[in-house]
This record gives sequence, C-alpha cells and structure tokens, in this order.
Amino acid sequence: MRRSWVFGELLPTLFERMGAGKPHDDTRTLAELSEALLSAEGEVSGYKLAATVLDRYRAAGDIEKLAFFDYLNAQLDLDPLLLAELAQAYAQNPTPTAYQTLTRAAEPRRQELLRRLNQPVGATQLLVAMRTDLLRFLKSKPELARTDQDFVHLLRSWFNRGFLVLEQIYWSTPATILDKIVAYEAVHQIDDFEALRRRLAPPDRRCFAFFHPSMPGEPLIFVEVALTSGIPGSIDDLLSEDRAPIALETATTATFYSISNCQKGLAGISFGNLLIKQVVTELSQEFPHLSTFVTLSPIPGFASWLTSQEAKDAVGPVDNLSDEAFSRLVAHYLMATKTQDGRVRDPVARFHLGNGAEIHKIHLRADLSENGMQQSCGTMVNYHYDLSRSERNHEAFASRGEIAASHEVEALLAKHIELIDKKKIA
Repeated sequence: MRRSWVFGELLPTLFERMGAGKPHDDTRTLAELSEALLSAEGEVSGYKLAATVLDRYRAAGDIEKLAFFDYLNAQLDLDPLLLAELAQAYAQNPTPTAYQTLTRAAEPRRQELLRRLNQPVGATQLLVAMRTDLLRFLKSKPELARTDQDFVHLLRSWFNRGFLVLEQIYWSTPATILDKIVAYEAVHQIDDFEALRRRLAPPDRRCFAFFHPSMPGEPLIFVEVALTSGIPGSIDDLLSEDRAPIALETATTATFYSISNCQKGLAGISFGNLLIKQVVTELSQEFPHLSTFVTLSPIPGFASWLTSQEAKDAVGPVDNLSDEAFSRLVAHYLMATKTQDGRVRDPVARFHLGNGAEIHKIHLRADLSENGMQQSCGTMVNYHYDLSRSERNHEAFASRGEIAASHEVEALLAKHIELIDKKKIA
C-alpha cells in the first residue's frame, strides 16, 4: 500500500525540471493553438503545443478563460447531422470501417483536445484546475455543461481505481502534505497543528488518503478514523483535548468521523466508496479483532429543512419537542424527505446509503460546536458498514430507493408516521 514519501517529495521537483523551458513566444490565441494541437502540426509537436496552451490558459484572466470554454463548447461540439447520416449508414451496412467512422464522429473534438493537452508532465493537475474554473462559470452559463460532461468522462478514466494510491497519513508525514490535510478538512475544522497531532499521533487514530501518480503532492480525498471500544455517540468524545488513548487490544470498532474531498475540479468523480472499502480492508488486516465499522456523521441539511415551510407542512410545530420526538423527526428527515428529483435529501445520507451502509443510530447533542448546531442542530448519526450486506443494500437503494436502517431507526420512523396520522408528534 505504502510508497516512499521521499520519492513522493522528489517527484514534484522532477516534474518542475521536466516542464521547464515551456515556450512563451507563440502569439496565437488559445483557440488557434488548440486547433493546431488537433491538426497534423499537433501530431508532430504535440507536447510543445500542449504545454503552450496550458501555460497560456494558466496565465489568462476570466474573460479569456470563458472565451476558451465557449470555443470548446461551440466549435468542438458534435456534428449532429453528420452523426445521424453516419448512424443510418452503419445501420444499413455495419462494416468495421463504418463503425470506426461512426464512433469517431460520436466523440466531440474537445475530448481529443483534452487528451492531447494531458501530454506534458503535470498536465493532469492543470486540467483538474481548469475544470474548477469551468464549474465556476457553469453557474452563469449552464450550456457549458456539455463541455463539463466531457471533462467528467475523461477524468473518471484518468482517476479510476487502478491509478489511485492509498497512503496512511502519519504525524511524521511531510509538512507539505499535513498543511493540505488541515486546509482541506471539510467536516471538523482543524484549528492548529496541536489539534492535527491529536488526530494523527495517538496509537488509536488513523488517517488515510488517496493520491494519484500524476499529482503526488495533492491528496484527492482523505478519511480520519478513530479506533474505539464501542460505537461513539459524540464527536467531543473523539476530539477532546484531554482524551486518553485506548489500548489497541480493547478496540472493537473503527469509526470514520471525517471524510473530506480535496479537489474541487474532481467534483462528481467519486472516491469515497472506494476509500472506505479499502480502509476497512487495511484495518481488518492490521486489527483482526475489529468487528464493527461505522461513521459518526453530521446531518448538514437538517437544520435548514427544519425551518422550511415543507417541514412545517409535513410535521407541524417542532418547538419544545422531547428527545424521543426529536429523534423521530430526524429519522423522518433522513428516510422520508426527498429532493425535487426524488433523491434522499440529505447529501451525507445519500452518500453512505449509496455506498451500501445502514442508518444505525441517531445521537442528539452529539456536536455542540457552532457549525454542528448551525447545520445539524447538534445531531449526528452512525452509518454502519457491514461489507457482507453492503452490496445488497447498495443495489436495493440504487434500483428501488430502499433505505437500509436498524430496527431502532425504523421504529422511530414508524412511530413518527403513526403520530403524524394522529396530528400529534410531541
């Protein structure tokens, strides 16, 4: 699993040296350079042209970048009339030559451009950054989604599981990587390096990250894990400054308490499911006595939903509820509320349920931090990963929308529905 961090630190320096001397004297526009890269000229000097395009794009302002994306979207799109003609010809005479001609026409030219741009050393990271810009422009120009689909198509290929490297992050890991763990932490903020040390140095703590060989100094996603003697119900129990580490032989449970995606340009390319399953395998090998794998997760959409008109219409007044009534309300939110397109509303629940996990237990007053109160009303939930059932759970959720939950959580929802029917939830 583990590669040498020394080698990892040397790679960026090597890449910089290999990428040195990029040409700056070509006065053609980004579109003109791209057309050259797609032409016979690009076949001869593709590396040099690709480096020039990437270098020019990196130095451009938003106006020039947006013009480049407009060019990709409009000028390098499919030719639907030609495609229809070729499809009809193939239907009438499905020869290998007709098939090859059809498949070439069915691919937008911008996909080939992106492949050719990916030639120079370090280009993959620049293309990920390019997509970050594209996602920003999409907010005001939704038609660019056609180009974004091609970015996603290629990035999924370039970042498939076969290329990902799992690394354990230690307190002794190079500071350049640790700085990024602090910066990218998206669930429970790391205030300083002492807080980071408490998450990495104790023997009952683990952190794992996926890396890609073309981006050796950049984590793609990482997960923080606590080894515990039971299923925890409070984040403070895991992160408090005065917490005493447990003896490893007493650990029965691995708790995933924070999963953070690091690269905005890779949004929509899912690594979380792969990471969790790989880490479960790693921990099972290191600690064969571990029997339970759970998360301790926030419910980021709950607080805003609770104040919505939809919630008021669905469940009535929610002031002064008992703990049991509030837990029933959380179960209703997690299992019964949907987005406009019919998906499970809560994004964290959607992620874990889609990975085949089960909603295991709801914990009130589990995260009393400012962020925890603002997004989840202090409530957290355990999602249970049982790899013997995860594939079945995933299939049931993906194909039929069935949500796996413990008997306790199912009972909370059933009681909530019963009381709603009687117009009484408290």
